Amino acid sequence: MAATMVRERIQSKHVCVVGAGPSGLVAARELRKEGHSVVVMEQNHDIGGQWLYEPKVEGEDALGKSTFLKVHSSMYDSLRLFSPREIMGFSDFPFVVKKGRDMRRFPGHRELLLYLQDFCEWFGLREMMRFKTRVEYVGMLDSDQVGRDLKWVVKSRDMESEKVLEEVFDAVVVATGHYSKPRLPSIKGMDVWKRKQMHSHIYRVPEPFRQEVVVIVGNSHSGEDISIGLVDVAKEIHLSVKSLDLSEGLSKFISKYHNLHLHSQIESLHEDGRVVFVDGSWVMADTIIYCTGYSYSFPFLDTKGIVVVDDNRVGPLYEHTFPPLLAPSLSFVGIPRKIIAFPFFESQAIWIAQLLSGKKTLPSFHDMMRSIEDFYRSREIAGIPKRYTHELADFEYCDKYGDNVGFPHLEEWRKGLCVSAVLKAMANLETFRDSGDEDELLQVALQSPHFTQFPQSPSQHFTT
Repeated sequence: MAATMVRERIQSKHVCVVGAGPSGLVAARELRKEGHSVVVMEQNHDIGGQWLYEPKVEGEDALGKSTFLKVHSSMYDSLRLFSPREIMGFSDFPFVVKKGRDMRRFPGHRELLLYLQDFCEWFGLREMMRFKTRVEYVGMLDSDQVGRDLKWVVKSRDMESEKVLEEVFDAVVVATGHYSKPRLPSIKGMDVWKRKQMHSHIYRVPEPFRQEVVVIVGNSHSGEDISIGLVDVAKEIHLSVKSLDLSEGLSKFISKYHNLHLHSQIESLHEDGRVVFVDGSWVMADTIIYCTGYSYSFPFLDTKGIVVVDDNRVGPLYEHTFPPLLAPSLSFVGIPRKIIAFPFFESQAIWIAQLLSGKKTLPSFHDMMRSIEDFYRSREIAGIPKRYTHELADFEYCDKYGDNVGFPHLEEWRKGLCVSAVLKAMANLETFRDSGDEDELLQVALQSPHFTQFPQSPSQHFTT
């Protein structure tokens, strides 16, 4: 009798998930597991989000200034994972080695796409998907209902027929990722520089830059990776960085190649092709590639100004997930960065699903706002700029977040392998992915329940 009463209290909602990348896939799984009706809208032809490599970028705005970009993925052909595969899997679906595929611990991007496809097939998620469907508008059905039982209007376009469909959902989960909308610096002369300028969002292969003089702006992962890719092809590479205080790995890399040069920030660009740096030095360049990161962007979302993106801070969001005035009917999965992503996305998805079913409740609006303000204040005191609001780099935070739904804490081996990869990359930029000095920690990982829990019956499906 008690079980029946509990079942009656569980509410089933009609939920739209925007995006079928890693965060959207796990959100769909957890929502359905909790008894909700789910539709996943994905503008591409398949699942994967960023991990669905798109080699054809000719039609894209080189600097990514369009409101709706034609190309979502920012993957380049040579990209390999920055983290080892062991730490990347969802809690109940390890990212194992499979014969006949990329068996490296730091595999290429296609291997992660295949993992996501395996995840999708294993849990039967495709039946919830609508591919080649671009969400163009998400807004409140009745904005007078803010703070109560909101419903959402979703307008989507079938990208083949161009037909626009308008539907009403009880809830919307935004899972569109954060590596698509280029973030550009403001440099004097950008608008008059006549030669090729592009954001790394549309960089794919080094060949088009053969024998060119290339200026790369920024030494993020992509800046370093693209420099490595170009070094045997380009005539000269000039890496412009904010700080000349470099990691040991980047210093080693730069000193190894005669055609790779380090510079301070760019002062100005000139019509004749000159790139002038703040120290007064200059080069005549053929191409500038801006490896300057990405901005959060939700061009389809109309919250009447309740949720805004201000200097790359999406807010206000309680625990980087819930807008206090609109939650739980509107939520975001995958906003935080510098975390072990997939387990965190999973804990977000579980919490959202349980809030929508009534199994869990959020704190009051005022308590959520106070929590957000306290978090902002703590970041300000720590001297962290607003644009880094969602860069967490904090295992303890991820564990506390998971406590909201009893999600298991990150295993010590997972944390250890994560930190080890970061330290090795700082020491040996070119070779860290292929150094094999983690045998002891790796064995602990492979013998842990994360890897041994997986049912043995489908052994033909997974081969370790």
